[in-house]
Amino acid sequence: MPRKQPTLAAFLALGLFWGAWASVLPSVQRAAHLSKGTLGLALLFVTLAAIPTMLFAAGPLVDRFGMRAVTSACFCFAAATTLPGLATSLPVLIVTLAVTGAATGALDVSMNASAARIESESGQRLMPLAHGLYSVGVLVGAVGAGLARGAGSGREPILLVVSAVIALVGFWTATDTAELAAPESKGLDFARVLVFIGLIGAAAFVVEGGIESWSALFLERQLHAQPAVSGLGPGVYGASMAIGRFFGQATRLSDRLLLVGGAAVAAGGCIVAALAPSAPVALVGFVLGGLGVSLNAPIVFGAAGRKSASAVATVTTLGYVGLLVGPPLVGGIAQAASLRVSFGVLAGVAALALVAASRLRLFEPQA
Repeated sequence: MPRKQPTLAAFLALGLFWGAWASVLPSVQRAAHLSKGTLGLALLFVTLAAIPTMLFAAGPLVDRFGMRAVTSACFCFAAATTLPGLATSLPVLIVTLAVTGAATGALDVSMNASAARIESESGQRLMPLAHGLYSVGVLVGAVGAGLARGAGSGREPILLVVSAVIALVGFWTATDTAELAAPESKGLDFARVLVFIGLIGAAAFVVEGGIESWSALFLERQLHAQPAVSGLGPGVYGASMAIGRFFGQATRLSDRLLLVGGAAVAAGGCIVAALAPSAPVALVGFVLGGLGVSLNAPIVFGAAGRKSASAVATVTTLGYVGLLVGPPLVGGIAQAASLRVSFGVLAGVAALALVAASRLRLFEPQA
């Protein structure tokens, strides 16, 4: 049976980079002489490169090579993460971010497929813990890189250290030579519901991207909070995501109940935020929103990945599309009406995910 520790380390490593990247982004912007608009354009290429890699390359490679694909993805990602910090112009940054995005997509699919296969073979839940460790990695990477920058370190050495850690994880995954055999179908035509599962995931990612990107602005512009308070929006949201995932790992509740209940909590949280008369009430709404959507990705990725890596690639791709749609959807509605209305729409999206999830059969790990 494959060992779970190397795969869990891969989740932690992926989060470590993206947390560190968020902290060094101001340095990257200055080094490349970019405006906020051009920086946003460059960052878009991460997702644009990740999606085709996930859909057409990563899934089939994991289905064929198992843990060796995870190892290769780790090494590719370790190499790619050193590149964006070296960029000093927009074209170079776009190219390096595209390379990083492709490597991210490969590692994302391979490690999720690996975790799902381990769940299937062991009969024990693993995906919530894996995604919780990703959240921890983001926190550690962001705080660590921030402290390093405060001590005078530049973006290049920070990303080089992160790259070295990811490479070490790659060597660790290489020690796991167990095969990852996909389980046989149990009579359910999984292809028939695969897109349905992916759309449920995408709906939750719309909510996730919307809250993550607009919570601070909502607090500051709509509720007139000070910057020190508005910064708590994405902070408490991220912390609640991690807590929700660790709860999902510890509980014996079914995946179906966690998915449906989480969508209900997320919808309620968005409503609380939309109607909030003050910043503290809105922060409660963001906490509920984070708790509600925290288990969606682990559950839907796990349901797909227990069939094949190609299946988890499809679901992951739809999830990334949801992350792309969420922030501009909130911004567009806010422009036409208000941010309160935007969060009300996010509550409606979460409610649609609830209805869809209640009608979905999931592949549960057998305890």
